[in-house]
Amino acid sequence: MTAESFTVWFTGMTGSGKSTLVAMLHDHIVGLGYQCESLDSGRIRQSLNRSLGFTREEIEANLMRIAYECKLLNRNGIIAIVGAISPYRDARDRIREDLGRFIEVHCRCPLEVLVKRDRSNLLECAQRGEVEHVAGINAPYEEPMKPEVLLNTDTESPDACVNKILTTLRILEYLPEASTSAYTAAEEEIIKERLRDLGYI
Repeated sequence: MTAESFTVWFTGMTGSGKSTLVAMLHDHIVGLGYQCESLDSGRIRQSLNRSLGFTREEIEANLMRIAYECKLLNRNGIIAIVGAISPYRDARDRIREDLGRFIEVHCRCPLEVLVKRDRSNLLECAQRGEVEHVAGINAPYEEPMKPEVLLNTDTESPDACVNKILTTLRILEYLPEASTSAYTAAEEEIIKERLRDLGYI
């Protein structure tokens, strides 16, 4: 199935659920018959961008390269889904402007929950000063001001999160009515009201 393509960009701190939701959304969209690729910022950094460090300029360079990949995918009719901490608001805004058809998904989760989820103890190590450049701990993380989708991943289940994203994509006419989610009419109206308040519809 072909459709005008777009990019869904997940942002959030380490452990907020980005990777899980990227995979679930990717599988769902592929299941609808669309071409779709998912891009993981960490894996791309390790494979293609290993020369980049963690200054603000280098973090942004990594993100801009990923955005360029998204542009190429979109140009060829492929939906792109990105999971990236992407800690700087102005960088995300530049990517939005460059890509055009862009949906920002903020995975929000309290720090105490993130620490409990963190099997690698990265966050606790950062809190003790043993590890540097951890966004939201000893490096900046600027939350989005107007994300199309705001997910509270400490209280919303992964299935509910994906349904909220799919409903938003349908309301904004990125996906057709045939991709109806499990949300009720009342729940959809809440999403519509939020999108109106943000100026997206």
